[in-house]
Amino acid sequence: MTADMRELLLSRIRDVSDYPKPGVMFKDITPLLADPAAFTALTDALAGMCARHGATKVVGLEARGFILAAPVAVRAGLGFIPVRKAGKLPGATLSQAYELEYGTAEIEVHAEDLGGDDRVMVIDDVLATGGTAEASLELIRRAGAEVAGVAILMELGFLGGRARLEPALRGAPLEALLTV
Repeated sequence: MTADMRELLLSRIRDVSDYPKPGVMFKDITPLLADPAAFTALTDALAGMCARHGATKVVGLEARGFILAAPVAVRAGLGFIPVRKAGKLPGATLSQAYELEYGTAEIEVHAEDLGGDDRVMVIDDVLATGGTAEASLELIRRAGAEVAGVAILMELGFLGGRARLEPALRGAPLEALLTV
């Protein structure tokens, strides 16, 4: 990624203090999404990652990952698969529970959407602690598909998500366009 593109993306991400709770600095990507040049640059960069790693499908993680992954799938000419919170998908699903800071959560995918011929690129906006991404990798493999990699707009390096995700990647690449 060029320095100009990095600067463009960073300039369109707004810091919101004390959201959603005191002490948290929220990284708001809505200004980036509202800027057609920045959103196009982001979509092109993520689609390029899909091509480089031989992806055949794109998984978007609920909810902001949907916003990024759907146009990437269209740009790359790939299918888009939503990974949703438990109970949001009709029909037969595969589910995966994972640990949160205080409790657990569960994500699901339609069982028939992924199979043995698929190489899946997971796309999300932010890599924080890595719990959701880790669960999505397990879910993809349980569906019989191969993980092509994980592509993230922004990695919050101080939270250690990359280290947590490393074993679950099993050698698949993890690429973040920005690290803060």
